[in-house]
Amino acid sequence: MRYRTLGTTGVRVSPLCLGAMMFGTIGNPDHDDAVRIIHRALDAGINFVDTADVYSGGESEQIVAKALRGRRDDVVLATKFHGPMGDDPNRRGNSRRWIVRAVEDSLRRLDTDWIDLYQVHRPDPATDIDDTLSALSDLVHQGKIRYLGSSTFPASDIVEAQWAAERRGHQRFRCEQPPYSIFVREIESTVLPTCQKYGLGVIPWSPLNGGFLTGRYQPGRDIPKEGRAARTPQRFDPSLPGVQDKLALIPQLEAVAADAGMALADLAVAFTLSHPAVTSAIIGPRTMEQLEGLLGAGDLTLGDDILDRIDELVPPGTNVNPGDTGYVPPAIASAWRRRRPAATRP
Repeated sequence: MRYRTLGTTGVRVSPLCLGAMMFGTIGNPDHDDAVRIIHRALDAGINFVDTADVYSGGESEQIVAKALRGRRDDVVLATKFHGPMGDDPNRRGNSRRWIVRAVEDSLRRLDTDWIDLYQVHRPDPATDIDDTLSALSDLVHQGKIRYLGSSTFPASDIVEAQWAAERRGHQRFRCEQPPYSIFVREIESTVLPTCQKYGLGVIPWSPLNGGFLTGRYQPGRDIPKEGRAARTPQRFDPSLPGVQDKLALIPQLEAVAADAGMALADLAVAFTLSHPAVTSAIIGPRTMEQLEGLLGAGDLTLGDDILDRIDELVPPGTNVNPGDTGYVPPAIASAWRRRRPAATRP
C-alpha cells in the first residue's frame, strides 16, 4: 500500500482510512465481528482509523479499543467531538467546558493515553474559535492529543481558524474531513483549494455517498427497506428531485466504471483519491464483505479520459443533490437570521 503524508504533519497514513461509524448499535452491533473487520483492515495495510464519540453513543470507540489492543502503536487513531452526548445542553458543542470533558471520555472509551487526530465534528457558531483552539492547544501540550482537525467546515471557517491560531499562538488545524464524492463536489471550488493553501490534510467522508455509488440503488427499482435507507429514509426518497437525479446517473457511471475495468464503488473511491488535495478516503464498512470489496480501491488510478467523463456527468464544484452538504450554516438555516424585524423595516 502506498502511504501518503497527512498534510504537512509528516505522519504517513494509508490512502484508505477505516471509518468506524457503522460499528455499534446503528450499524453492526456484533462487537466480535466488528473487531474482525478492523483486524482485516489493519492486516491489509490500513493504518488509519477514524471514529467519533457520537457514533452509537460511544460504543464505536469502545469497539475500536478492543480491536487495537496490542496494536495501538501501529495505528493513527482519529476521533471527533461536538455532537450531543446526552440531554445536558453543555455535553455538546465546541466550548472549553465540553472539550476537556469530551476528550477524557474518549480516551477512556478508546483505552489509550493519546489521540493522534482530535477533530471538531462540526462548526459551533455559539463558540468563539479562539476558545476552541485554546482548549485543544492545552490538550496538545498535555500530551493527550497530537494534532487538531476539523470536519465539514466551510472554507471561511477554515481560514478564520488558521488566522486565529496565528494571532493567538495556538495549535492550528492540520486536517479537514469534508463530504466528498462524485455526487458531492461543491468543496472543489473553495474548501479543497483552501486546504491546499494552508497545508491541511484532507480525509473525505462518504466517498460512496451513503451507498448510492455502490450501484445498490437503481432507477425504477424499489429502494431496499434495510440498511441506511431504513435509518435515514429522507435521503433515499425517490420522489425527491435530488434523489431522482442521482439515480438517473447511476447507469451512466456504471458504464464509465466498466470501461475503466472496475466496479462502481472502486471508481467512486478512486475518484476522491485522484484530487491532489486529498490524503485518505474514509470507507465505512458494516460487514466483512463490504470491506473486502473496497480494499483494492486505494491502489487504483483513474486516467484523464475517465475523469473527463465523470466531469461531463457531474460538473466540478457542484452537488447533484443540494441537500448533501453535510452542514447548513445558521445564517441560512434559520429564517429569522435572514429577515429584518418588521419594526425596523423602512
